[in-house]
Amino acid sequence: MEIGKTNKLKVSKEDDRAYTLVDENNNEVELDKNPEIDKLDIGDEIDVFVYKEDDNHTIATTVKPYAQYEEFAFLKVTSVNKFGAFIDWGMPNELMVPFSEQAGNLEEENWYLFFILKDEETGRLIGSRKVNDFVFFDDIDVKQGDEVDLLLYNLTDLGINVIVNNMFKGLIFRSDIHKNIHSGDKIKGYVKQVRDDGKIDVTLEPPGYKLSIDKNSEIILKALNENKGILKLTDKSSPEDIKQILGLSKKAFKRSLGNLYKQKIINLESDGIKLT
Repeated sequence: MEIGKTNKLKVSKEDDRAYTLVDENNNEVELDKNPEIDKLDIGDEIDVFVYKEDDNHTIATTVKPYAQYEEFAFLKVTSVNKFGAFIDWGMPNELMVPFSEQAGNLEEENWYLFFILKDEETGRLIGSRKVNDFVFFDDIDVKQGDEVDLLLYNLTDLGINVIVNNMFKGLIFRSDIHKNIHSGDKIKGYVKQVRDDGKIDVTLEPPGYKLSIDKNSEIILKALNENKGILKLTDKSSPEDIKQILGLSKKAFKRSLGNLYKQKIINLESDGIKLT
């Protein structure tokens, strides 16, 4: 039975309050009965998340956290006090981030990237902001062209930082961003190159995919990215408005709109254009 992970366990007995679940080695844990759980019979199997509560009592639950043991997640800080910071991880009790794992001040209501680990003394799950302690910079097992899982977490002047396959650090350069993306998004990407420092450059399009984007289209995309993916311009807008906002003639603007729309990069709406 793995603490801090989802386990498939078997019902071995029950009483009025709870089911007793066991793993293949007959390790036991209790699952409290509640209206959200369908009735279980002896011998039934069920997927449950197993973890330690604040009193070190191990329990099982059908509630799924936003992240499990040894996973990265983009989570919100709900409170900060003399004991540490606390984050919303999708469970009834918030997850603690000790001061020793904060790597800088954390502010309430802000979102940060965390890694979920176990406290060495109690075995309870805690969060850490020390990203570099939990990613690998050698023995990289991906190569150019591979499809990878991305967790986006920090926008910089260069682009947006990402966690690759829950193991490596990567970057999507601004010049490679042609869609509306945000910190916290979990999306697919493709390895552009593995750098000598062990970090990975990533793109959002598969190898060989080439956007047919002219200079005027790039101007529109840049303006969209700088305005949260939305521009209050349409093919009905006045030449003066288009010139003032983009510096383009109406003819050039309409031609580039058609190009971007055909490639499904933008949506044309009655009140403006949006990145897909």
